[in-house]
Amino acid sequence: MTSVVLEKVRKSFGSLEVMKGVDLTVDAGEFCVFVGPSGCGKSTLLRIISGLETQTSGKVFIDSKDVTDAEPSKRGIAMVFQSYALYPHLTVAENIGFGLSLARRPKAEIAERVKQTADILQLSHLLDRKPKALSGGQRQRVAIGRAIVRNPKVFLFDEPLSNLDASLRSQMRIELTELHAKLGATMIYVTHDQVEAMTMADKIVVLNGGAIEQVGTPMALYNNPATPFVAGFIGSPKMNLFEAEIAAREGCRIYGIRPEHIVLSSTEGKWQGKVRHIERLGADTVIHLDVPELQVLVVRTDGDRQISVGETLFASPVNGKEHRFS
Repeated sequence: MTSVVLEKVRKSFGSLEVMKGVDLTVDAGEFCVFVGPSGCGKSTLLRIISGLETQTSGKVFIDSKDVTDAEPSKRGIAMVFQSYALYPHLTVAENIGFGLSLARRPKAEIAERVKQTADILQLSHLLDRKPKALSGGQRQRVAIGRAIVRNPKVFLFDEPLSNLDASLRSQMRIELTELHAKLGATMIYVTHDQVEAMTMADKIVVLNGGAIEQVGTPMALYNNPATPFVAGFIGSPKMNLFEAEIAAREGCRIYGIRPEHIVLSSTEGKWQGKVRHIERLGADTVIHLDVPELQVLVVRTDGDRQISVGETLFASPVNGKEHRFS
């Protein structure tokens, strides 16, 4: 298994600096997810690791080897993109083995490695089909298979599930997590979707404006966000964050409480407000309360709770679950 280390990586386009001195270690065998809003630098950082983008300064190490100036083909990586980029005239087997064919590997070796890869991805019964006869999830598995068959040191994924519908994305998240467990490989995955990050990662790297805001396990970032940005980005619905008077009373610059860490009552509580909007999600219900001193307070409660728009409710934070940012 292979580690990836970045040392003071910077990237500029003219006078615009998009990567601002990133230091990061991805341990061998780790599933590491880069997450952040559009334009935060996560895809640029992935492309620098792959060698498809040249950093302005800094170093990249893969398997303890300095690959800063190495060509992508010499880095021992395989990349899966948002676009499947399958050849429509080739079968599944031919698409998976295409890179090996280009490398002029023996036909028997190609056939064996394609078979092994297809078995891992449950594609064995589809090897003779063309891409047009496949579902979106199957096409994505073929694209992943094309990476697996090369036996790379590191897998790089650039938002590979963004073209799939919600239910298929959920299934593919499970499949990718199980694939990681089977292969034990080092994987770096880019997404703007914090749900993908939380459900798949061993380690999450939260990026903002070309810099790392925080690195940690999913639950470490959820329970102990280091900055208001991380607090607002990790968790769904996002954390309630308040400044000015409420924060001053709490002895901080920014005060935060997650929607699921608020208790509602019809008789008493820390804050009083009127129900402005209700989102019924089945098992959960998300309530938007108009609270004069807070503006809008978002609360997550049981799906069966009977609440009406316009109703007056009291809300209180759960002890020990409040966040105060200086």
